[in-house]
Amino acid sequence: MEIREGTQAPDFELKNQEGQLVRLSRFRGGPVVVFFYPKDETPGCTKEVCHFRDQYEVFREAGAEVVGISRDRPDAHQRFAIKHNLPFQLLSDPEDRTRKAWGVPKTLGLIPGRVTYVLDGDGVVRHRFSSQLAVARHVADALAVVRELGVSKS
Repeated sequence: MEIREGTQAPDFELKNQEGQLVRLSRFRGGPVVVFFYPKDETPGCTKEVCHFRDQYEVFREAGAEVVGISRDRPDAHQRFAIKHNLPFQLLSDPEDRTRKAWGVPKTLGLIPGRVTYVLDGDGVVRHRFSSQLAVARHVADALAVVRELGVSKS
């Protein structure tokens, strides 16, 4: 089942790059950007996470947290995060349980999908964007929605 705008995002508990369990519900109260990506250290994924890294402080200033999810193990995420100086958490979904629960599709039936969600402070999906190739747009669109959420709270 695909998670769409206006629906409650399914909670999850996954290990981050330091091996600590992280629950999505922990971020309630403010916007959170959850982006699913195929694999650490691939060209498109590296470009995407670096775009999120470069805008991370802007997301934080807008009150949002950013979390990336892929199948990679926590130790691989840790190497990836250190190499690219990533300030946000990367979560490990090795069996694709969370990816499946959120309905993230595979490209050509093989490649794990690249989908970004923006959740409001109540955990409701306010934006969903799916594209394997438009990696910079994942960040730009998410930031625009986070800023709109901040304006609507005022």
